[in-house]
Amino acid sequence: MPEPESQYRPLTPEEEARRRKRSVAIALALGAWVLLFFVLTIVKLGPQILSRPL
Repeated sequence: MPEPESQYRPLTPEEEARRRKRSVAIALALGAWVLLFFVLTIVKLGPQILSRPL
C-alpha cells in the first residue's frame, strides 16, 4: 500500500521561531496560572497548613 502524500509543507525558520516563542509564552502562562492557584490556596487555608503534622 503506498504512503499517503503529506499535506503539510515544511516550516520556514521564521515560522519555527514564532512557534517556539508561542510555546514558551503558553508554558509561562500555564506556570503562572498554577502558581496563582497555589498561592490562593495557601492564603485561603492559612499559613499553618504547611506546618501540620503528617
